Amino acid sequence: MKIKTNFIYSSILTISNFIFPFITFPYISRVLGVNNVGIYNWVGGIIQYFILFSMMGIAIVGIREVAKNKNNPVELSKTFSSLLMLTVVTTIIALVVLFVLMAFVPKFAEYRVMFYIGAANVFVNLFLVEWFFKGIENFKYITIRSIIVKSLYVISVFVFIRDSDDYVTYYLLTVAAVVLNALFNWIYCRKFVHFTFKNISLKPFIKPFMILGIYLLFNSMYSTFNVAYLGFVGGNEEVGYYTTATKLYGILLAFFSAFTGVMLPRMSALVAENNFTEINRLIGKSFDILYTFCFPMIIFFMFFAPEIVGIIAGPGYEGSILPMRIVLPLMLIIGTEEILIIQLLMPLNKDKSIFINSVIGAFVGVALAIVLVKNLHSVGSAIVWVCSELSILISASFFVKKYIGIRIPYRMVFFKFLYAIPYILICYGVISLFDDSIVKLAVAGVASLLYFIIEDMYISKNNTIKGLLPKWK
Repeated sequence: MKIKTNFIYSSILTISNFIFPFITFPYISRVLGVNNVGIYNWVGGIIQYFILFSMMGIAIVGIREVAKNKNNPVELSKTFSSLLMLTVVTTIIALVVLFVLMAFVPKFAEYRVMFYIGAANVFVNLFLVEWFFKGIENFKYITIRSIIVKSLYVISVFVFIRDSDDYVTYYLLTVAAVVLNALFNWIYCRKFVHFTFKNISLKPFIKPFMILGIYLLFNSMYSTFNVAYLGFVGGNEEVGYYTTATKLYGILLAFFSAFTGVMLPRMSALVAENNFTEINRLIGKSFDILYTFCFPMIIFFMFFAPEIVGIIAGPGYEGSILPMRIVLPLMLIIGTEEILIIQLLMPLNKDKSIFINSVIGAFVGVALAIVLVKNLHSVGSAIVWVCSELSILISASFFVKKYIGIRIPYRMVFFKFLYAIPYILICYGVISLFDDSIVKLAVAGVASLLYFIIEDMYISKNNTIKGLLPKWK
């Protein structure tokens, strides 16, 4: 399947991961209130950390190894079975640790029912095997299945969530959606592979599985850990502000994350073929797509953060506005970081360098969290996240330059920013002319989109973007 087709499916999938919550979030934020939204996200953040531990590096190693063996059914089943056995071991360890904490940490015991539901989430993720379908590049199946399950989830939320005390039910519905996805995946994957204990070989995968797993765990020290630590020192309301700000930000990176998800298996295949000419071409395209979308979206959301928070989250979430503005540059930082790490270092099997990146990011994140979060709360958490990601970007750019001589295209960054300056004037004009929040967003959005199309088609003549837009006759 072509990259463009995979990108379309992956874009739909990734955006749906944010659009569907956005359908329910305005309702949930108003019904549950900022305190109970904070509880839901605090428990969910801690459980997500245990899921990261239970899955370790499978999300990366699984895609990479499946992509290498997708045309060899025997090796594919062997690889699938070996990787799954590794996740069985780490899942058991994660569940044991979780139950110990539930027994001895008072705040865990306070929300014991939610943590039991979360434990089920940790266990079910073992059978989600999303990495397998990404490795064989079956993005069509993933997208269709995901949209069906999310649609059922949205309907359930509006049916069962009625008052502020329903935050436990809300979490139960969230986990139920994971269960349904895992059930579909496990049944469907048997069409391509068969799990077997015969010829299982764990040794070749243990090192990258652990190294990349620790990389992901360290990465979460300033995102998932941020939420957990903020809950302890800042309280549930501050968690509500911070998670609302980061949820709104997440939609901005959705398009490019979709593209990155498609590129990992493709880059792994190209590295196996030693086709560095095509790798360089695709990396240039990745930078072009990222920076073209990045600057106008950051500017737009910076200006209209109060209106966006007010419309989506409702009254009581004003504390999310400043954290949201602080994390917006992450679209540029994380986007560039994903190109360097996911599209280059991972396919090149530079796991040691990736590990070093994560250690640097974790050290910066934890050190700054201890200094900033206790006093600045949600604002401090936002600052910690930005600084941690920036330190990883600097480290990753060093390793990419060292190994294959590819550098961040600073000249492209400069000109993309230059072309985005009219967006600032558009936003200033809209704010001056209109008072209603919805009108502001609608007018600014349409004006920005028109300028974006004109600028890329006729001023900078961006061939990469022309390839993504429909052909006009």
